[in-house]
Amino acid sequence: MNRTAFVFGSAAALAIPRAAGAATLEAELARVAANSSGVIGVYARKLGDPSAVAYNANEVFPSASVIKLAIFVSLFQYAERNPGTFGELIRLKRSDFVLGSEILDGYSVGNTISIETLARAMIEESDNTASNVLIDYLGFGAIEKTIASAGLHNTQLQRHFMSPNARPHHSDNLTTPRDMGSLLYQIERGAHEAVYTVASAKSCRRMIAILLHQEDRDKIARGLPKGIPLANKTGEIDQVRNDVGIVDPLGDKPYILAVLTKDLLDFSLGNSAIRKVAHVVHSALY
Repeated sequence: MNRTAFVFGSAAALAIPRAAGAATLEAELARVAANSSGVIGVYARKLGDPSAVAYNANEVFPSASVIKLAIFVSLFQYAERNPGTFGELIRLKRSDFVLGSEILDGYSVGNTISIETLARAMIEESDNTASNVLIDYLGFGAIEKTIASAGLHNTQLQRHFMSPNARPHHSDNLTTPRDMGSLLYQIERGAHEAVYTVASAKSCRRMIAILLHQEDRDKIARGLPKGIPLANKTGEIDQVRNDVGIVDPLGDKPYILAVLTKDLLDFSLGNSAIRKVAHVVHSALY
């Protein structure tokens, strides 16, 4: 699909309630999509509202680092069953180290590092070595069970990050805007309503606290008014720019927003499109 194909010719393109302002929101998202250099998918939903903004929401995209949210949730589920997990120390091996590891680059073979430090590095700095160590700690099977139990029907974690030792016969890490939005919605609902969703309310609040310190603020964050809290996770690989987050988590009017892109000919237009989508959706939902 190219940018000329972004039209609202079917119900699958955008599904929102036909309330006042819906037509304007449709037109604005269509305009943003048409001005991008690739394919865009959007899913947004206010807490407690059964309706959602869904543009190409079931389209499968390369996840890049937003898939680390599934590892993150799986880790918290494991920690609930195994008290003391976050204080456990892991000894780093030479094979653990890969590119894209700003935090773990400061460590050496044989050093020990806590599970909590690995979790924070994975989310706050998107550290690939930390992410791979946590994948090995939990196991692909456990993370796949987390993905399935959360109802993420089109999400798969198939390989390590930046690793030459990818799993045989597996291709890529994939997801959809709806899946990532749904996962974040469950985290926010658990924290906000003090109920068990994908994890306990306490774990959901702790996940949000870490996500609020995610350091890439170049996409959704730049489309929001200054001062609006954002608990998010970004991702970037060739031809892909992604950002998914909870806007105003635990606030009066929280909502989730997932914007994924692929087949970008111009990366700057991908980032720009995410910011514009954030601006349009925030104006409509907040």
